[in-house]
Amino acid sequence: MTLRVAVQMDPIETIKIAGDSSFALMLAAQERGYEVFEYHVESLTLDEDDRLYAQAYPVTVQRVEGDHFTKGEAQRLDLGRDVDVVLMRQDPPFDMGYITATHLLERIKSETLVVNDPESVRNAPEKVMVLDYRRFMPPTLVTRSVDEVKRFMAKHGAVVVKPIHGNGGKAIFRVPADGDNLSALFEVFNQTWPEPHMVQPFLPEVAEGDKRIVLIDGEVTGAINRKPGEGEFRSNLAQGGSAEATELTEREREICDAMGPELKRLGLTFVGIDVIGGKYLTEINVTSPTGIVAIDRFNGTDTPGKIWDAIEARLANL
Repeated sequence: MTLRVAVQMDPIETIKIAGDSSFALMLAAQERGYEVFEYHVESLTLDEDDRLYAQAYPVTVQRVEGDHFTKGEAQRLDLGRDVDVVLMRQDPPFDMGYITATHLLERIKSETLVVNDPESVRNAPEKVMVLDYRRFMPPTLVTRSVDEVKRFMAKHGAVVVKPIHGNGGKAIFRVPADGDNLSALFEVFNQTWPEPHMVQPFLPEVAEGDKRIVLIDGEVTGAINRKPGEGEFRSNLAQGGSAEATELTEREREICDAMGPELKRLGLTFVGIDVIGGKYLTEINVTSPTGIVAIDRFNGTDTPGKIWDAIEARLANL
């Protein structure tokens, strides 16, 4: 199958190809003979005839650090008529700009396959969709109230506070059981973000790692264990964590079996979930999941190829 693929992403000049999942997907697409375009979300235009356009660049990619792409001349692409697949791959923040982009892309769903499904992405931010699976989560509070957090801490001790629409392990803070920095921290959080914040007990098991499990069309295809770096409790690779090979626990398989069919039904083709200590589900990543390069390095697998197989299967059934 020959496809024309438009990738909505951050500037290709800025990506680090050694571990970038978007680059791995583009390279795999090119190896299949697909025509690949890059565009930025800021270039989306819905015209008076309700056609959605983007200023897109044909790109050729290669796994050479510092010389990893070649761009052609910009083209005005009708994303409904000129391409077969749009990959939503720009990083959050999951703000009104991101949400508006999902609304615009939803308008071409009858013509072009958008991965992941934009309506489902909009309705499933990482730290909100996961609340549907509380039975697998640690105790979780969503609030802007310091008093509510104090009540929570009286029961659970030290906590971790996270922006509810953050990504990559950014702005995640540990508050000790005595809560001596809680009020100051919440002042900053409440001034920075208009939405409530997520609060969970600090899990000592994070020292053993935070497992990223990738599901494609609801089926587990691989996992890595991410361990915090020296002096850190955050295990995200973007925050200095390291990766190691791993196997799924019985509890992790139970989690994946519980959510897999719903992920597929919602058109969430490429999803990464995070599990701490082999049992605590903390996030469901649907906006721009990562980790597939490390998974393939440890397991000798071809996760980008499996993702494109799933996309081709969806196209065949449209």
